[in-house]
Amino acid sequence: MRSRNPVFSRRGFSRDNGYAGFNTAPQAGGPAVATQANPYAQPTGNPYAQNPYAQTDLGAPQAPAATGRMTIDDVVLRTGSTLGVLIVTAALSWALLPVDDANIGRSYGIAIGAALIGMVLALVQSFKRTPTPALILAYAAFEGVFLGVVSSVVDNRIADGAAMQAVIGTMATFAAVLVAYKAGWIRVNRRFVGFVMAASLGFVLLMMVNMLFAVFGGGDGLGFRSGGLGILFGVIGVILGALFLAMDFKQVEDGIAYGAPREEAWFAAFGLTLTLVWLYLEFLRLIAIFNSSD
Repeated sequence: MRSRNPVFSRRGFSRDNGYAGFNTAPQAGGPAVATQANPYAQPTGNPYAQNPYAQTDLGAPQAPAATGRMTIDDVVLRTGSTLGVLIVTAALSWALLPVDDANIGRSYGIAIGAALIGMVLALVQSFKRTPTPALILAYAAFEGVFLGVVSSVVDNRIADGAAMQAVIGTMATFAAVLVAYKAGWIRVNRRFVGFVMAASLGFVLLMMVNMLFAVFGGGDGLGFRSGGLGILFGVIGVILGALFLAMDFKQVEDGIAYGAPREEAWFAAFGLTLTLVWLYLEFLRLIAIFNSSD
């Protein structure tokens, strides 16, 4: 079974049987599964023993990482670059695309256009077998334009300070999941991945049905994005985003442990950015619903 983040289904980050496909035994606590070829390991033998870039316990390296192998610093740097572009374009769109009554139509149009372009770029990168930094950064730029306008609308017309609250909520969730994952409180195994994938599929299908009813019937469709149901589904969306973060951490950790090529850090950055954008939008939606019901 593969991760929701399509970038991690590429070489070196697939999760067949619920685990990263690096010719490794599953995470402790999960059932034994047949191993698969590790694209980064030596031709034969146990990758833990023979791959000089692997780690014996996902924390105690056998040898210093060599040039050309992905490290946590590479992931942090690429993720920081991607998020930095997104934040800069979001700030510019907030400042340059006003959402007052005279200009909101034009700003909405630009935001929707940017969102569609970003979605196309994300899909193109997701199906490429190698990461293209320019494509990933372009996705971040267009996504930032969309987020900037949406955030400005919510912050200025619905709830003052909503954007900062959503940012804080996203950062707090990221930190909490990272601590829980590193402490072993969250164990990403086959059962965990199966549950998350099934839940996310149901969630997305319900949102699509709600959107269709909204388009053809007007209003908020079936009410999944407003009122009590909106709050419930917003909380579910945040929980799913947190679970996907745990899956992302596991996949990044496996890539580092098994000596994935340095270029794969761009895939890791892309996947983490997708999840963080999901979380931010769910928090922003929740804040808007809470303030609309006052």
